[in-house]
Amino acid sequence: MFKTTLSELIQQISMDEKFADHISYWHKMKEVEAKTLPFPADIHKNIQEALILRGISQLYTHQVSAYHYASNQKHFVAVTPTASGKTLCYNLPVLQQIIKNENSRALYLFPTKALAQDQKSELNELIDEMGVSLKCFTYDGDTSPTIRQAVRKAGHVVMTNPDMLHSAILPHHTKWVSFFENLKYVIIDELHTYRGVFGSHVANVIRRLKRIAAYYGSSPVFICTSATIANPKELGEMLTGEKMQLVDNNGAPRGKKHFLFYNPPIVNQSLNIRKSSTFEVNQLAKYFLKNKIQTIVFAKSRVRVEVILSHLQQLTRKELAAKSIRGYRGGYLPKQRREIEHGLRAGEILGVVSTNALELGVDIGQLQVCIMNGYPGAIASAWQQAGRAGRRQSESLVIMVASSNPIDQYVIQHPEYFFERSPETARINPDNLIITVDHLKCAAYELPFRKGEMFDGVDVEDILEFLTDEQVLHQSGDKWYWMNDAFPAHGISLRSASQENVVIIDQSEQGKATVIGEMDRFSSMTLLHDEAIYMHQGIQYQVEYLDWEEKKAFVREVSVEYFTDANLAVELKVLEEDELQQSAKTSLSFGDVMVHAKATIFKKIRLSTFENIGSGPIHLPEEELHTNAVWLSFSKDLEKVYGEESIERALVGLANVLSHVAPVFVMCDSSDIHVVPQLKANHSEQPTIYMYDRYPGGIGLAKELYKHFSSLLEQVKHLISSCGCVKGCPACIGEQGLEKEGSKEMVRTLLRFAEVRKGNQDDKK
Repeated sequence: MFKTTLSELIQQISMDEKFADHISYWHKMKEVEAKTLPFPADIHKNIQEALILRGISQLYTHQVSAYHYASNQKHFVAVTPTASGKTLCYNLPVLQQIIKNENSRALYLFPTKALAQDQKSELNELIDEMGVSLKCFTYDGDTSPTIRQAVRKAGHVVMTNPDMLHSAILPHHTKWVSFFENLKYVIIDELHTYRGVFGSHVANVIRRLKRIAAYYGSSPVFICTSATIANPKELGEMLTGEKMQLVDNNGAPRGKKHFLFYNPPIVNQSLNIRKSSTFEVNQLAKYFLKNKIQTIVFAKSRVRVEVILSHLQQLTRKELAAKSIRGYRGGYLPKQRREIEHGLRAGEILGVVSTNALELGVDIGQLQVCIMNGYPGAIASAWQQAGRAGRRQSESLVIMVASSNPIDQYVIQHPEYFFERSPETARINPDNLIITVDHLKCAAYELPFRKGEMFDGVDVEDILEFLTDEQVLHQSGDKWYWMNDAFPAHGISLRSASQENVVIIDQSEQGKATVIGEMDRFSSMTLLHDEAIYMHQGIQYQVEYLDWEEKKAFVREVSVEYFTDANLAVELKVLEEDELQQSAKTSLSFGDVMVHAKATIFKKIRLSTFENIGSGPIHLPEEELHTNAVWLSFSKDLEKVYGEESIERALVGLANVLSHVAPVFVMCDSSDIHVVPQLKANHSEQPTIYMYDRYPGGIGLAKELYKHFSSLLEQVKHLISSCGCVKGCPACIGEQGLEKEGSKEMVRTLLRFAEVRKGNQDDKK
């Protein structure tokens, strides 16, 4: 078939009934011209010449603003779209500083190793063109011991990740004396990824970093860059503990962009089940690839990547050369990933199927089409993926293909939520007591605490005294010292607030056991019990044995047509009600709760039909969790009017929808919030739905739901009304909708009663 341009293909799509009938929304973004300024006068001539060699004769407006802030020792966060040249916002001031004073050092923090490697390559190319002696290294788990000493002694720029900073650099700061003495800049790239528990941990790692830098006499400037989120300045300030300037005067150009929402046809009207999104993605991708249009497909799991990849390779075998369509995901070797990135930049690879590994700023050149297999779960992520198409100034096309998943259907049918609502707010709670205690242990190991010393502005003397009573620290004179031989950072994961994680060990290969992950104890009760099907990066594993005492789960790779769902008998006890809003039939509360949970039985549920095909007992002790919760209570009178069974079914249905909507609403993982319906609440005997943070002490998610509960309910209503089923189905209120007539209507009735008035607010603090 002859090659057509993307503009012609877009025109064809709009007229081809096969595609056009399923495009639910077509959003057009106009071309934007670049806004540039001359190089600042003080930039060294070597840097200017190197940039001109690369075709950069002027800077974008946001790059100039960033340079001025950095030069004046002001901390800032730069927020501009994908491919807008954010890298120069920090590379320019860093290179300028090192040329001015060759002893200067800079620390770059990236959320992934792949991103650090990519940025190192780019910076080294620029350094080579500058013709100066400036050493840039990555320091991660792959760095060989022989090179590590050279990095510590001679690295002008050290690129690493928060986990490595936490466990390998800060605890051994005495080996990094010259680095910390001369530390001028700390770069935190992809700021928006530091949210929830992970962000709360990293904020404490930064507190420790600043404490060590101060000990060696340095006070670095923090430079953050972020994708578009609603609160970048606030997040930057909470993460670094420093007053930030905001750079958002984007001067980068943008080509014309089309953003399409595509909803596959319905194949089962009563269940509102649609044709497979994967099948539709394959057809759309084939349409562009056979016309030699460079295309990226995003899938949510490693397995889905491989499935789509094999289909596309079969579909296009006759039209395209071998190896012109590749996969890209975690688990590929670094050398293989570099080869794919190079092939995309050079245009040798036409198509790539990726997990969100390519969502972050790895340079893969100019792609024309981006196809997403489902909504990524956050507006910021969707825009990051969309930014992979049209990375220079040409016309580009983005297609989001929805699945039958409730959130996909909500987003696809409510484009205003996506295009008009400001992006999500990223939240962290650096002062979460359990997380802070963990990092105080690490900080005390690194340097003794002096009496009256603050932990980056936080008074921690009470905690230090508590740790002394627990014989973790030893007080001598006016100082607190670490008492143990082992250093604490080794046993503290930045990805969890639980102090005792269960390690997941894959023993699929005989004699080659591999640790593939870890999980907090509370979650592991329902996800890692014996015989559970555990998903890791899209691969199915069966748990062969959970050693609860040793905190180890032994798993083996399987391929089965079912998933497991465990029943968790949860008893919630309200410890303190801090805030209350009331209306005639409902009340909404926020406060502290104690959660007692015991996993009892698990069910095996067929993937295709959701039918129960087996069950088994779970033998684990009860766990307890002290956390924050928001709870919605309904008047007991409703049971008299509608009947206990009807209210219970509606309560479970509403809880099901809330469990889908709440994580998207507060920009967190679905496992971070737990939703529990109870027909007779322990504290009031009323029908109640609890939503609590799944982490000890809470991280602020329940509080955010409480503050914006009416907006949350609006989204719940939209999701239910936009679902095409009659009685209720797995895509909205859950399986109970299939059992009884009127289930969906009863959930709507509860929602009408749930419109809590803000006027009657009783703050009991």
